Amino acid sequence: MSLLGQDIPMERPDADGRAALLVPVDGIKEDVLMTIRKGAAIVGFANHDRTVTIYFESNRFDDPVLAKWEHKARKAYDRLVDNAPTVSKLTTSPANFEQIGYINGKGITIRRMDSLKRWLAYSDALASCPENEIVPRTVIPKADAVKV
Repeated sequence: MSLLGQDIPMERPDADGRAALLVPVDGIKEDVLMTIRKGAAIVGFANHDRTVTIYFESNRFDDPVLAKWEHKARKAYDRLVDNAPTVSKLTTSPANFEQIGYINGKGITIRRMDSLKRWLAYSDALASCPENEIVPRTVIPKADAVKV
C-alpha cells in the first residue's frame, strides 16, 4: 500500500512548481535505503506509469551548508526542477515512500511532521529537523561567496 497522497504532483515541476516531500516507509527495501542514505531529504513527483521519480540529498560529503534537513530538501528540489544530471535520482515504486508534504519555490510545507521526525530519528539526524511545519525559502550562501 502506498502512503502517497492523491494530490502528489504529476510530472516534473517547472521553476517554482510544487514537488512532493517524501520519507522512506518502515520496511523499505535495503537496496533502496542504501542508495538514498540515512537522513536524506527526498523530493519527487509521480509518473504516468505509476512510479515516482525522486531526487535526494544526503550531504554525503558533510558540507556544513547542508547540515539542516530543509537545506538538503532545497538542494534536491533545485536539482529536480533543473533536471540536473546527478546520481542522486531514482525512479521507483511509490510503496517505498510516504508523502509528508510539499516544496516549491517559496518554501516547504510539512503535513506529517511525526513521519519526518521518525525518519530523522532513525537516521540519527533529529537535530536537523525543522522546528515548524512551514519553512520559508532561505538563500544558502555559496562557500566561495564567503570572504575570509
